[in-house]
Order: sequence, then structure tokens, then C-alpha cells
Amino acid sequence: MSHSKEIDMDLKLVQQLISSQFPKWAELPLRPVDSVGTDNVIFRLGEDMAVRLPHVDWAIGQVDKEQRWLPKLAPLIPIAIPVPLAKGIPTEDYPWFWSVYRWLEGENATVGHLNSYNQAATALAQFIHAMQTIDPAGGPVPGSHNSGRGEPLAKRDVEVRHAIASLNTLINTDVAEAVWDLALQARVWQSEGVWVHGDLHPGNLLIEQGELSAVIDFGTLGVGDPACDLMVAWTFLTPESRKHFRALLTVDEATWSRGRGWALSFGLIAYTYYIDKNPGLAAISLRTIDEVLSEHVKRCESN
Repeated sequence: MSHSKEIDMDLKLVQQLISSQFPKWAELPLRPVDSVGTDNVIFRLGEDMAVRLPHVDWAIGQVDKEQRWLPKLAPLIPIAIPVPLAKGIPTEDYPWFWSVYRWLEGENATVGHLNSYNQAATALAQFIHAMQTIDPAGGPVPGSHNSGRGEPLAKRDVEVRHAIASLNTLINTDVAEAVWDLALQARVWQSEGVWVHGDLHPGNLLIEQGELSAVIDFGTLGVGDPACDLMVAWTFLTPESRKHFRALLTVDEATWSRGRGWALSFGLIAYTYYIDKNPGLAAISLRTIDEVLSEHVKRCESN
């Protein structure tokens, strides 16, 4: 994983983009938004809008994808998601397309307090079910545009095993390899692909008044194996709410095992890459690894 081209953006540059392309919003206050995201920089525009700009070249295709599909998905999903209001164009100072979205209220789930993880599990199950029942015709298949989210797990094998080896002083590598092997042995997805968000972790969830209120950042949106989105059971939920989440979905054992594999692969790959670059995402990743491995150990002890 490498950032082959990155652009540093400051308030002045974004203000210039807004003023020149959307002068009706030029006088609105603009301020940066803290985020664990790695592909885009976000600014709040006024009280009701957000400006989202890619700052790495691998993310530039996400703008067109989100502009095309999010307005079609939003009316069919029972939880708030970002809806694009306008599309910015490249300039001499900023070479890529960018977006203005409606602002979604709430705290990021990395800092927000939930009244009930079961409420969050219910909301997430409803979100995933809705995504999977939307017609996927014409949707983007997994590829570089979404970091391969929704592709067969076997395609991640080399990177996962490299990550396991590199973390040999931090995690139980035998347990990690056992979980990963079980996920690879699970029956692969053989039906038509479905819509997947692809990156369900607390950095992409919002909490408002103690309840999960929104799912954000659809940069890894695609059509593929639904197991990908089950990773939220380990990236965010607790053991108790994880059971509640699974009970609300029609998930066979093979798909659940692949979902566990997706969670582990996300945690391992992201942690090894972001440990020194993005402390917030590294913490989410390490928590995910711990959840997956401890669950496996407890399951083995009870058998």
C-alpha cells in the first residue's frame, strides 16, 4: 500500500475553490474536520454542508462513484448516508474532482457514546439488509477503486500473511493464522454480487443522542461478496451485540466465517500500515484484531 501522490490542502486553498466555483457559498464559514479517514480531507462549510476532497491519487475515482450512486441508494436505505449536493472541478492548484455534501449531524463513533450496542447492531443489520436488496445492476465490481473490498478473500492472502509475520511480537500468530485459514476454507460466495459499503468501522459511523445515526464514507462502495460488510461485527460491536447482529441477518456459517476473515484482514493490513501514520485508524485496527482473536480462543476453549 503506497501513497504515490498526495496533496496537502489548507483552509486557504479550499476557500479559493469554493469562492471560484460556488460563489453563493463563498461567505459561509469554513473549518477543517478531524477524521481517521486516509483518502480524503473534510471541511465543514457553514452549518449544513461538508466539503470532501481526495488528497491521495488512489481516491480520485471515488468522487464520480459517489456522485453517481449515493443519490440512488440514499432513498432506499433506512439510515442517513451522505448525499452529494455539488461536484467541484479541477484547477491549476488542485488537480482532481471533489464534492460538497449535506452535513450529517452526530459524533464520530470513535468518540461518541452509545446508549445501546444492540440498537447499533439493529441499525447496522437493517442498513446491510437494505444494501443487499438494492438492484446491483451496473454497480462497480471490486477493484483498485475500492481496495478490493468484496473480492474473494484468497486475493488478500499474501498481504495478510505478511502482516501476521510482521506482528509476531504483538499478537498470537498461531491464532491469527488459524482464523485466517478457516476463513479461506469457507465456501466462497457463488451468487450474484450485492452492494457493499466495504469499510464499516467506527471511523465511518456517526452517533447522535446516544444512537447510531448515520453511515458515512462510501469510498469503498462496490458490488461483491456480502461477507465484506460483516466485518463491522468485530470492528465495532461487542460480543453480545455481535450475536444480536447475526441473529437479525440471514447469514450462513461460511459467510460469517468469511466476514470474520474480512475483519481480521482489515485489522492486520491497516494496523501494519497505519501504526505510525494514523493513530486513530491504528487503534481501530488493533481493537479489531483483538476482538477476532479473543473470540476464536474462547470458542476453542468452550468446545
